[in-house]
Amino acid sequence: MYITALSAEKFSYAPEAQTSFLWAVVGSPWGLLACWLVLINLITFFVFGLDKWKAKRKEKEETVRRVPEKNLLLLAAAGGSIGALLGMKVFHHKTLHRAFKIGVPLILALQLLIPFGLWLYFGVIR
Repeated sequence: MYITALSAEKFSYAPEAQTSFLWAVVGSPWGLLACWLVLINLITFFVFGLDKWKAKRKEKEETVRRVPEKNLLLLAAAGGSIGALLGMKVFHHKTLHRAFKIGVPLILALQLLIPFGLWLYFGVIR
């Protein structure tokens, strides 16, 4: 049995006008990185809001389980530092804790400086 040109076209992926933008964004490494950063920042922002809601609710009920601080910092380190900063500002949450007041901006600075340093080293100096 052999594959004809018609059947090969039928099973191969050819981007159409509706899906070509999505394929161009998700199909490239930069697009995947952008999708990851948008997703992780949205998740981090909403987790900060959820933890603030649970903190207010815990005053009334003792059985409410909060989001651990290490998980909030881990979300920021995984790329959600902008979402963490926005969550801190919008929800007024964890703004007095030193680990968050200094740690989250430091994580953001590292997330910006490390790629810039790698680009500078490999793209310009070397």
